[in-house]
Amino acid sequence: MADIIQEFNDYRSKMNEKLLADNNKIVKRIFNLDTNAYAAGALDVKTKELLGLVASAVLRCDDCVKYHLETSYKEGVTKEEMMEAMGIATLVGGTIVVPHLRRAYEFWEALEETATTK
Repeated sequence: MADIIQEFNDYRSKMNEKLLADNNKIVKRIFNLDTNAYAAGALDVKTKELLGLVASAVLRCDDCVKYHLETSYKEGVTKEEMMEAMGIATLVGGTIVVPHLRRAYEFWEALEETATTK
C-alpha cells in the first residue's frame, strides 16, 4: 500500500519541476504563496495543515488531501485528530465528501504502514 504514497510523490515532484521550469511568473508566485502560507505564524504548522486538509476535502481535491495528509502525519497529527478534521470536512461538505474520506483513510493507513516498516 505504500506504493500509493511513492506514486503520488513521484508524480507531484515530476510535474512541479516541469511547471516551475516553464518559468511562468504567476505559477511561481502561487507556488511561493502556498509554501509561505503553511509556514508557522500565529497558527502552528500542524493546525494550518489540518485547515488545509479540511478545505481540500470540502473542495474535493484528492491530490491536495493526500499532500495535507502526508504533511500532517509528518507534523505529528494523530489518526484521531485527522479523523476529527475529516469529520468536520464531511459535515461541512456533505455526503459528497464521503468518497474522498475513504481515499483519505486509505492514504493515512499507507502512511502508518510505511512508518512501521522503516
